[in-house]
Amino acid sequence: MSLVRAETRRLFRRRFTSVILSGVLLIMAAIIVGTFLSNKQVTDSEVAAAKAQAAQDYQQAVQTAERDKAQCLAAPGTPDAANWPANCDEMWTPTQDEFDYTWYMAETFDLRSEYANMITLLAVLLASAAFLIGASFVGSEWNSGGMMNLLLWRPKRLQVLGTKLAVVLGWFTGLSVLLGAVWTGAFLLIAETRGTTAKMTSGVWQSFGLTGLRGLALVVVAGALGFALASLGRHTGMALGALVGLGALQIGVYIMAGLSGAKYPDAWLVPMWGFVWMYKEYVVEDIDSCNYSSEGGCTPDTFTMTWQTAGIGMAVVTAVVVGAALWSMRRRDIS
Repeated sequence: MSLVRAETRRLFRRRFTSVILSGVLLIMAAIIVGTFLSNKQVTDSEVAAAKAQAAQDYQQAVQTAERDKAQCLAAPGTPDAANWPANCDEMWTPTQDEFDYTWYMAETFDLRSEYANMITLLAVLLASAAFLIGASFVGSEWNSGGMMNLLLWRPKRLQVLGTKLAVVLGWFTGLSVLLGAVWTGAFLLIAETRGTTAKMTSGVWQSFGLTGLRGLALVVVAGALGFALASLGRHTGMALGALVGLGALQIGVYIMAGLSGAKYPDAWLVPMWGFVWMYKEYVVEDIDSCNYSSEGGCTPDTFTMTWQTAGIGMAVVTAVVVGAALWSMRRRDIS
């Protein structure tokens, strides 16, 4: 326990940790304040006026479309025929769905439809912080020689590295839960005062909770990867360099996949897997394919990416990288 306390003090006394966490709090505050100021709670009269305006615009569009179609049908054999399509039935016909009354209202925060995006935003923010702090925490120890000094009185290498990793992940888990609770409370207040909490059922809250758990897993994975990469390279720059290299590699892989004719090149992008993990699934289309049907026309082939597959991929990559860091700690020369 003394090693855990010592590593905790070392983690939170570092200036880099304070700067990053302060930045996270400032960004969170800016998002909350910005959302509060950019939304307003609409009244029943405003909703009624928006519905009336939408209905009026729809009727005007219908009348305009009917007039245009009549002119199109009367155009053949006249100089005006070139201004109209050969088949007048292909002309646009407005539908009621194209005139949603909500488009005519002031911006209002709908907790049910918008909070999932806010959970993902917080998860990405905390994951970025966890990656940077985890990498810097162990990277600075290697770079300054602190790791070698620590091993003089704690010669158990794996215990030392494992404790450092556990401290980073443990504190970020607790911090994520705490900030997640504050985040939820803030947006619930915004919805009640500057938006709506309509249709918020127990099932919706359960869905938000599961999204939050996936976000927590994303934070833990990011912290573990940053820590392990920096430990492998014995420098913080190793983790940052790997991140930059991954971005460049992703661009190359995407280009090569497209040039080689591989189906679903989007499925090779790491950010897409993170998106799938948070939003449960994503349908990727092969725009070069076309399955024609008399009812649906030309529809491309699709591939559905699921959060289960993304989770397995994240777990495998994390296990390999962390395992490599532990193996390196045990086998390589410390000096």
